[in-house]
Amino acid sequence: MSALGGGRVLAVDEDDDVLARLLVTLPARGFEVACCRTAEEALLRIPHEQPDVVLTDHGMREIDGIELCEQIVTTYPDIPVVLLTAFGTVDTAVAAMRAGAFDFIIKPLDIQVLATSLERAIRQRRLREEVSRLQQHSQRRSGFGDMLGQSPAMKQVFTFVEQTASLNASVLISGESGTGKEMIARALHRKGRRPDGPFVTVNCAALPGALLEDELFGHDSSAPARGAPDAHPGLLSSSAGGTLFLDEIGEVSLVLQAKLLHVLQDRRGRPVISEGEPTFDTRIIAATSRDLESAVRDGEFRSDLYFRLNVLGVRLPPLRGRGTDVLLLAQAFVDRYATEMNKRVTGFGPAVAERLLAYDWPGNVRELQNTIERAVALTHGHQLVVEDLPDHMRAQRPARRAGLSGDATELTTLAEVERRHIDRVLKAVGGSRTDAARILGIGRKTLYRKLRDYEKHQGHPASPSERH
Repeated sequence: MSALGGGRVLAVDEDDDVLARLLVTLPARGFEVACCRTAEEALLRIPHEQPDVVLTDHGMREIDGIELCEQIVTTYPDIPVVLLTAFGTVDTAVAAMRAGAFDFIIKPLDIQVLATSLERAIRQRRLREEVSRLQQHSQRRSGFGDMLGQSPAMKQVFTFVEQTASLNASVLISGESGTGKEMIARALHRKGRRPDGPFVTVNCAALPGALLEDELFGHDSSAPARGAPDAHPGLLSSSAGGTLFLDEIGEVSLVLQAKLLHVLQDRRGRPVISEGEPTFDTRIIAATSRDLESAVRDGEFRSDLYFRLNVLGVRLPPLRGRGTDVLLLAQAFVDRYATEMNKRVTGFGPAVAERLLAYDWPGNVRELQNTIERAVALTHGHQLVVEDLPDHMRAQRPARRAGLSGDATELTTLAEVERRHIDRVLKAVGGSRTDAARILGIGRKTLYRKLRDYEKHQGHPASPSERH
């Protein structure tokens, strides 16, 4: 999906001066522009031009912009329509909404406002296409094993796994918490030399130093001084012939780091209570969410152990840096949890997709997974809607449209549409109620009354400072 600020625009207007201005100003903002003077011509050219958005004037003679919008929405429902109008009335706003217009812009044209509206329309269309594609192909894997991803950053990770899985060298996987470091470790194991051997994992941050040492190296029951009645071989021995995954290696104490270094150098590990030093045949894969290079500089992590672990290194990108992988993963989680919960949930629409893409995901893939599981559990429909998302994501609104001040999915009363439009017109004319009443097509007394009602019943300010 391409970035904002580009796309094909089909402009329809009987005014040659307006078309000439659009042909000059919109290409400077990255749009391709084709023009026609009538609705009939526009309907004939749409199949050939294949525009991303249609920009049409409201007041054309034979077929006006509202009628053209209705025909486009019926025949080409994926093409958004932005309406230009010289009549900034509530009736026009309501007619545009009913016709299915994405937005309406009041003349005289503000090119920046128009460009923003066109960008939003094109983005909405591409989001809808992306969501539709994901839903149609949700059963086809697009990634590597259990890891899904199409972004360049993840393709590099998958290439790394392919190139290094068959080697026996140690691997250090770094990345923020929740990015899938253990999944990459398991992929390296499955594609490695000994996929049938054990895959043993230990969270180094979850165990205190002495207990972690005992878990890794084990103990021998022949040493009564330690009070250990049962022998414990340790995870180094248990993982022989397979892989030992040391998660959060950056939390290991300096004392235990020295013992791990000895193991990696000599391929031998002495149990906590034992006179022997058995050899082991285990591939070591470590992972960390810390910056180990900084830890080495600060004296918190041994440089020699760092280099031993980081023979082969890979960094997993945060979810916020993976583009539309967010939607790919979200659709996969929808499919999974809909099946587990026996619910007929098929996916989500553009409004949800827009919020998923706009959110920073500090908890990365793990947070996304939890978010979608919760949404599937709560939803009452066949598609997730914005109301199914957590409060902090619902409150995070995407950039609003230039004309109708609200999201495409927002349902509200006509009174609220009227209030918003009056507020927008007042701001556009610098607070002049005289000019606002003229543009709105109502008397000044009517405007004053409406403003007083809004302030009294809804708590909205009456208006910007009045200028006659």
